[in-house]
Amino acid sequence: MSAQNFNQERLMNVLLAPQISEKATFVAEKNEQVIFKVVSDATKPEIKAAVELLFKVNVDSVQVANVKGKQKRFGRFMGSRKDWKKAYVCLAPGQEINFAASEQG
Repeated sequence: MSAQNFNQERLMNVLLAPQISEKATFVAEKNEQVIFKVVSDATKPEIKAAVELLFKVNVDSVQVANVKGKQKRFGRFMGSRKDWKKAYVCLAPGQEINFAASEQG
């Protein structure tokens, strides 16, 4: 596994949360990909190693997207939400991540 090259504590903090939405569910079924919210300075090899370490699955590839925070009004002031990074993790054929089972374990 490629997790040996990285600091274990760093890998535990790379993945923030799974992205659960209609689009994420559609992508998961169609392309066998899982979408995660990750820390903004995470690299593709780190994300791959973190998913393999935490979920014990084989990862084929990783694509990342920087998501710009939305502009919001607070009374008469304009503000914006934080920018964040999204990772599309493509699993090897036959692999799957079941979030309901992994939360209990």
